[in-house]
Amino acid sequence: MFSLEHKLYLKNIRKRKFLIRMMQILIITLLIVIWQLAANFGLINTFIYSSPKEIVITIIDLYNDGSLFYHIWVTLYEVIVSFVIGTIIGILVATLLWRFEFLAKVLDPYLTVLNSLPKVSLGPIIIIIAGAGTGSIILMALFISVIITIINVHQSFINTDLNKIKLLKSFKASQSQIFFKLVLPSNYNNIISTFKVNLGLVFIGVIMGEFLVSKAGVGYLIMYGSQIFNLDLVMTGIIILAIMASIMYYLILFIEKKLSK
Repeated sequence: MFSLEHKLYLKNIRKRKFLIRMMQILIITLLIVIWQLAANFGLINTFIYSSPKEIVITIIDLYNDGSLFYHIWVTLYEVIVSFVIGTIIGILVATLLWRFEFLAKVLDPYLTVLNSLPKVSLGPIIIIIAGAGTGSIILMALFISVIITIINVHQSFINTDLNKIKLLKSFKASQSQIFFKLVLPSNYNNIISTFKVNLGLVFIGVIMGEFLVSKAGVGYLIMYGSQIFNLDLVMTGIIILAIMASIMYYLILFIEKKLSK
């Protein structure tokens, strides 16, 4: 049985979470209302900034012509594939660098230089290598996300408590036992934080790739809208991307809660 104090503590936690969620909903609602009112009273140029009403109309038009979910699926597929591949490669390489310190010191300057390179400049090379299609978009996203994933996860691994590592070694634990029993579990939160960063970078890479070569996807809608000066379509694409990123963000939070337990 829980004590009265513990029940009050749990109640306060639930109340705090509820207030946070309500504030988040209130903020986005206020922004939408203010945006629409500013458009109605001519305080903003609706040709440039559009309005929530026009965005809803554009979404309905895309739905009616059957292209809405097609473009969303194309971008979602590219994001998921890039995110999964980039995360797996990042964690595996970071594990190798943790295991082989000499290799980590050799590759450290190369990783830093690669991370600082403007990835857009690699666009023409990527297109030549992978072709003007989905492959080049995924490759662009990987170039942007993998290096930072490797750096962040490796940094988390090497910052694991040395005293705990020495304790395991004193009990003749192998390197694999140290990794799976101590290093990996103690860095779950850092890895999840890297997931959140990686998600944003993957979206950037996918949209950049769609700007360059795609004939479908949300990035294509934004580029096409800008070319024909349909700013309603541009803003609609941006809002759709925000919704997609939010859904994936909360999916990562769900995973984080499961790992924490």
